[in-house]
Amino acid sequence: MSKWLTQEWLDEGTRLAATQPVRPGASARLQYVVEGGPDGDVQYYWIVVDGQLTENKLGELADAEVTLTESYEDAKRMQQGELDMNAAFMQGKVKVSGDIAKLMSLLPITSSPEFAEFYKEVLAITEF
Repeated sequence: MSKWLTQEWLDEGTRLAATQPVRPGASARLQYVVEGGPDGDVQYYWIVVDGQLTENKLGELADAEVTLTESYEDAKRMQQGELDMNAAFMQGKVKVSGDIAKLMSLLPITSSPEFAEFYKEVLAITEF
């Protein structure tokens, strides 16, 4: 088990993501900001190239194309499967800035059965 929002957890997620199929054009540089956690705010980023998670690190990505900001509690509920990501976005619980088209290019990934299985695997190794 890896503690949520640690580099160990991100590294484990990268390992699990290695089974995801290649999806040409599904590429983006994403910055995540989780606000108000017990240890303060946490920033991490994903670099996705053709559907493959190539980098997943704590910290700030200077040239992020999209930034997603959410509260710790909402992020936790989404990670645990208690809050649908799309619903959270529509309710304003996830604030998005930057190139929305880049974010939309990832929809084939997040709506796939492979991603659903990946999400379950990440949940199984996550300690909250």
